[in-house]
Amino acid sequence: MNTKDNHINYVEFKAMDLEGIKRFYTSVFGWSFTDYGPDYTAFSNSGLQGGFERSDSVTLQGALIILYHSALESIQSKIEAAGGTITEPIFSFPGGRRFHFADPEGNVLAIWSDK
Repeated sequence: MNTKDNHINYVEFKAMDLEGIKRFYTSVFGWSFTDYGPDYTAFSNSGLQGGFERSDSVTLQGALIILYHSALESIQSKIEAAGGTITEPIFSFPGGRRFHFADPEGNVLAIWSDK
């Protein structure tokens, strides 16, 4: 990993159900996971390294992580089929389009496209 001062290096989320969250991100985005004990799993193959820590409380608000995908409608369908919820439908902005979704544990992310 090439680490640089002042660059985002890692992102961490909370999840009550680690097995469920791994299934979601594997089936939708093809991420890989490595477990580090019963309360932590790290993900890779996502463009940025990160992990999920087991939590006993529901995630209410976290940082908005924005992913890129060239086919918004296609990835939106995969998210919904895997149990995700669209929280903001596709909208246009200068430079592209995007939508927001919640994963099964309540983490809200966005996906944008320049297409």
